[in-house]
Amino acid sequence: MSFPAPEELKTIVEAALHGVRVELVPNPAVPSQSSLRVAPADADAVARFLRDDPRLLLDCCSNVTGIDWPDRDEKTKTKTVVDGVEKETEVVRRVPGTLEVVYHLYSVALRHGPAILRQRTADRGGDCSVTSLTPVWRSCEFQEREVFDLFGVGFAGHPDLRRILMWDGYVDHPMRKDYVEPDDYEYEPTPHDDVLERAKSHYPPTEAKP
Repeated sequence: MSFPAPEELKTIVEAALHGVRVELVPNPAVPSQSSLRVAPADADAVARFLRDDPRLLLDCCSNVTGIDWPDRDEKTKTKTVVDGVEKETEVVRRVPGTLEVVYHLYSVALRHGPAILRQRTADRGGDCSVTSLTPVWRSCEFQEREVFDLFGVGFAGHPDLRRILMWDGYVDHPMRKDYVEPDDYEYEPTPHDDVLERAKSHYPPTEAKP
């Protein structure tokens, strides 16, 4: 059996896991690999099915990454008829942002793949959690920590969720699109170039140097 296309994989998962809805996410870019998006509440069950079903045996998660989708304005056009004259009106709707986590899955046993699995948070603010897939694929552990650190996505069920690149106490997430780089770096012992110029504004007057 050849590895199923994303459309077929969606059908297989939904047939096996009653009540689970899988959304097909097209990707027009090269190499045009569509992905499957599932709700965080269903992610563990879907992941275990993908790993254990004998037709698939997706036993390896090679990559976990995050995506930041900021708030955006969505424009739509509506047509109305006033006094027999058709008029077109543009309506602008503010769409709240969200965060996504993307998993690339392969089968070492059957030598096929990839399948691309996605989870999406409810928003970019208060509810930024998805389900950890580390209990399914151990290779997700450090990579989910990286997404947590750099994007601010929480992973429910992760065995050791803490920062992995930034230091403890750091309050921001550098891979978010609205991230603002700080003026000074508290762990930069020898600031130089543009960092030095920004850092000078934080020096006590007696320590300021040309």
